[in-house]
Amino acid sequence: MQVRAIIEAACECQKKSIKVFPEIMLPLIIDVKELKILADKARAVAAEVMKEQNTNIKYLIGTMIEVPRAALLADQIAEVADFFSFGTNDLTQMTLGMSRDDAGRFLPDYVDEKKTGILASDPFQSLDQDGVGFLMRIALLKGRSKKKDLKVGICGEHGGDPSSVEFCHMNNFDYVSCSPFRVPIARLAAAQAEIKKPRPKGNHQIKLKLIE
Repeated sequence: MQVRAIIEAACECQKKSIKVFPEIMLPLIIDVKELKILADKARAVAAEVMKEQNTNIKYLIGTMIEVPRAALLADQIAEVADFFSFGTNDLTQMTLGMSRDDAGRFLPDYVDEKKTGILASDPFQSLDQDGVGFLMRIALLKGRSKKKDLKVGICGEHGGDPSSVEFCHMNNFDYVSCSPFRVPIARLAAAQAEIKKPRPKGNHQIKLKLIE
C-alpha cells in the first residue's frame, strides 16, 4: 500500500508538471535475497500504477542499513539496492546490545569518567565512531566496491550531531537527515567539516534531508 501511494502521488505530480524523484527505502534488510524479493514486489506495484496512470516516472529502491549483518554483507546488498541509508539508531542498538528505551538507567555510568568512563559519550546522541562507525565504513567500502556511485546517507537524530555530521563528511557520505529544529546545527557542522577537509573536486558537499 505504501509503494502504491508513493507512485500514485508521484504520477499525479508529474501530470501537473511537478518534478519528483521518489526514493523507496526498505527497512531492516538482512540479506540480498530478502531485498530482491521485496524490491521485485515494489517494482511490480510501481509498474502496475504507472500503467493505470498512463505515465512513467523514475524512482529508486534502496535499503536501510541498520542490522550489523547487512553492513557486513553490503557488497552483496549493493547489487540490488540503488542507495543505502544507515539507520544509526537501530544500528547502534544492535551493535552495542543496548535498548534506547532502557539505556537511561545505566548509560550515565558508562559515560561518567568518575564511575566507569567506558564510552566517551552517549552513543544514541553522538555516533559511536569506533564501533558503529567502523561497521558503517565497512558497509560503505563494500557497497561502493560494487557500485561506485552508490548514494549513501544516514537517517536519525545522529544527523543533527556535529561530530556525527563530520564523520559522514570525512567518509564521503552524500547526505544526512535530521529533524527540522536541528537543521541549523547540521548545516554549520557540514560547513565546518568542508573547511576542515574539502571534498575532492567533483564530489558534492554533504546535503541535508528533513525527518518530519
